[in-house]
Amino acid sequence: MAACQAFGGFCPELSRAAKKGCLFQAKRTFAQAQQGCQLTLSLAILMTMRDVVLIVHGPVGCGGSLVGQTGVTKNFQKLRDEQATGLRWMNTNLDETDVIKGGEEKLRSAVLHAEKEFRPAAIFVLNSCVPSLIGDDVDSILDEVQKQVAAKIVPIHCEGFRTKIQATAYDAVYHGILRNLMEKKYPEADLIRAEEEELMRQYRLSRTVNLINVSSMSRIDEVELVRLLKALDLNVRILPCYAHPDDFETVDETALNVSICSTHDDYFVEHVKTKYGIPFVLRTIPIGIANTNKWVMDIAKFFGLEERARKFIDAEVAELNGALASYREALKGKRAFLTGGEIRILATAELLHSLGMEIMGLKGYHFDRFGARLLDEVLEEVPESERAIFSIGSGQPFEQANLFSKHKPDLYVGHTSGNGSAARQGIPVFPLFGQQYNYMGYLGVFEVAKRVTRILKNTRFNENISRHVKLPYTSDWYRQEPFSYIDDQGASKTTGEEEHHGD
Repeated sequence: MAACQAFGGFCPELSRAAKKGCLFQAKRTFAQAQQGCQLTLSLAILMTMRDVVLIVHGPVGCGGSLVGQTGVTKNFQKLRDEQATGLRWMNTNLDETDVIKGGEEKLRSAVLHAEKEFRPAAIFVLNSCVPSLIGDDVDSILDEVQKQVAAKIVPIHCEGFRTKIQATAYDAVYHGILRNLMEKKYPEADLIRAEEEELMRQYRLSRTVNLINVSSMSRIDEVELVRLLKALDLNVRILPCYAHPDDFETVDETALNVSICSTHDDYFVEHVKTKYGIPFVLRTIPIGIANTNKWVMDIAKFFGLEERARKFIDAEVAELNGALASYREALKGKRAFLTGGEIRILATAELLHSLGMEIMGLKGYHFDRFGARLLDEVLEEVPESERAIFSIGSGQPFEQANLFSKHKPDLYVGHTSGNGSAARQGIPVFPLFGQQYNYMGYLGVFEVAKRVTRILKNTRFNENISRHVKLPYTSDWYRQEPFSYIDDQGASKTTGEEEHHGD
């Protein structure tokens, strides 16, 4: 993956640097990590799946964050299937002796125990750093054990040290799924259908789309996106999150794969197109009015439903604009800073802009060709983005703290990992996503407007925090340029104190 993890400058500079190709050579001479690894992001997807067992092959600490997700996973699985069993997780618990002698026997025992204890449809084995470094032959062990168990065994090679780009976890998960869950139990050639039944089936498939969801969206988001697609008279199947392993056997029985995040889905949809010839829509995430319009219209164009889609969009936007009038008045001129995945923050920037807010800055965990395309659209559609700061890098809270000391935004939008440090600087915090909230589609715009307005009505809580709790950085650091530890990549140095000294 050609991706950048170190940049600090303004949005137009980032766009130009991406086009020149030199952007991907940038690096930090000092870094302060604050994010998870490829394994933890893989777990975020796989722990949602129904009737599976997850085996983390590694020390007991790897994947430990799953403990806090047990109840949440079960509750949200049951929103899709009342019979769902929730999270079933094991760890091979490698210790110092295993590092010397190998952990293959522990892995074999764990798979056999998972089969005997739970009888799942699939067993996902996530390989962590330690067994990869000591040379455990995971694939050979699992091939051998597969003959002894009924569950499909799916190896996921998501060792954290293999990449600095967390989003590579999506490719690792899809690679395992595509290789091990796509085989049909009953080949199409063996099915005998009446001619009329077959014609009806073919018609249904010609109007069916696979909606590729993400673990960071809610069930309410899914319902909203299904509503939009049903308005075009389409059948919708949702995967991979909260899906059953058997659902992947019919992935090819569709007319179109519909992505809501190119960073998340490009590996999957490209592979399915290559193998089965199924086209895909992979442009933007349906957050905000403009991006939801584009998303709906792209799908409509594929089915030749442009006129129907235009009428639907016009009606939805007209009703939404009427409902947003009072919120736009309250939010007019408020300045926001957004942190998260590149696709989501760029789309959310458009949403906040449509509510009358100004985008002070954005911080993406990485930046690649998908972000570059969406950034150019934002530069064209959101005028103040010409002056907006764009920071790239997972973690690096010291850079964010420096920026906020000079350019204090009215609102911080981000993941839980960065929300705490923003709150300590007295900045109101709005989560970038949540399993109980609606962000996507037209209903998502209204929900975000309502919640952001409520948060900004009373900011006293965060102001009180900032008076009593301080971040662990010296005053000398706050006087420096925030991106001084990034090797020169052509970015402007006017994002620091020389332009806003004393703010």
